[in-house]
Amino acid sequence: MTANIARLLHALREASVTMLAAIATLLCALAIAPGPGPAVLAVVLCLSLSRSHLDRDLRGRIEAAIALPVVGLVAVGVGILLHRVPWLGAFVFVAGMFVSIWLRRFGPMARRAGSLIALPFVVLLTTPHVRAASIGAIPAPIVPVLIALLALLWVSALHALARRLRFLPPARVAERPPVISERESSMRPVASTRMAIQMAVALTVSFIVGYVFFAERWAWIVLTAFIVISGNRGRLDVVYKSMLRVLGAAAGTVIALVFTVHLGSHDSSTVALILVAIFLGVWLRPLGYAWWALFVTLALALLQGFSGTSAPLVLWPRLEEIVIGAVIGILSAWFVLPVRSTAVLRRRLADALAALADALDPAQPVRTPAGFVAAVAAVEQLAPAFRASRLATRSFQALQPADWVDALVACRDPAIALIHKSETPGAVRRAVGAARKSMREPGELLTALQNLHRALVEQPLLVTT
Repeated sequence: MTANIARLLHALREASVTMLAAIATLLCALAIAPGPGPAVLAVVLCLSLSRSHLDRDLRGRIEAAIALPVVGLVAVGVGILLHRVPWLGAFVFVAGMFVSIWLRRFGPMARRAGSLIALPFVVLLTTPHVRAASIGAIPAPIVPVLIALLALLWVSALHALARRLRFLPPARVAERPPVISERESSMRPVASTRMAIQMAVALTVSFIVGYVFFAERWAWIVLTAFIVISGNRGRLDVVYKSMLRVLGAAAGTVIALVFTVHLGSHDSSTVALILVAIFLGVWLRPLGYAWWALFVTLALALLQGFSGTSAPLVLWPRLEEIVIGAVIGILSAWFVLPVRSTAVLRRRLADALAALADALDPAQPVRTPAGFVAAVAAVEQLAPAFRASRLATRSFQALQPADWVDALVACRDPAIALIHKSETPGAVRRAVGAARKSMREPGELLTALQNLHRALVEQPLLVTT
């Protein structure tokens, strides 16, 4: 509970700074190109930049200064293709997303490049209604470039100011991710290629279904399929994200209908409500994607009035399209080169135990828990889906992978305390070895992790006496 409160407080501060940057960029965008399109692009770029943390170091700021203008231009260009030559635009979109994910197999630099390649397509999906401004002294093609640079300026400046005032913690140099076990490289195709193929199949089917059956509303099918497949950690993760997406959107639809019934005009008060909804979504997103889906649905519903569309007429069809996109994503993850979520979890558990063994090795000149803590954090990323599955299947399924996660997380604090000591009791080293061997037998894994926790809790007391 205390950890959740601390996480919420940190997220509140991050969301506050992000929204200040978004509002500042929004006002600048309205000054240079009045209209909802550039304004929405400004907000989306600020949100994307804040989540990517490209502004945290000089290299990131230089990359962002080069990439974000290109992001704006590519988003507009692909958007024009999708509008004028739909099938060609769809092909470019699918190819771009495939390449951005496939590049991850070539290491951190390629992974960073892939993220930058994917950004314009993500921006396009989240702002499908953006159109190039046709009024004002600034040429329309230059507008997205200026908005991108303004987003970088405001996000960088306000985050730097917040860190200087200690409103946000100091920027940390990105930690090296935990070492991936060799078993991952034995997968053929490798994980990144599987994810790229799954994404390409899901997007292709989404475009076909959208163009054939939902010619005017295809974007929500594609967007949902992209969201549930993106960064998936196995089949269970995709199902879990799909449920959160649908439930959050359904709740947002109901709330949005209530708002639109009582708000007949679309003036400054409606703009304020849109920004409040986005702020709440950004703040509560760490607690679950459903919160983000709920508040974004509400914000987009309120935004409909500015485009001349009645929100009640589009909200229920939009929910239908979200369900269709989620089903497409699930089918792609389940039948196209599927990855079992338990296999991903066991691999990450093995990585965490290997990191713990290294940290407790008496031969290590400097003992640090950083690698073990990072590996446990990677395991915790999988926890929500497995815990939700445990709630649904506890009555008829004895083996619950969520119990493995809980057992490992319970080991974290006593393990950190022991790592900082100068000695490692033999009982702990044997318990770590037994837990690593049990990775081959899922039925024995929980007992081995519980024994490890018991050894970590009991043995440090003997070392200090």
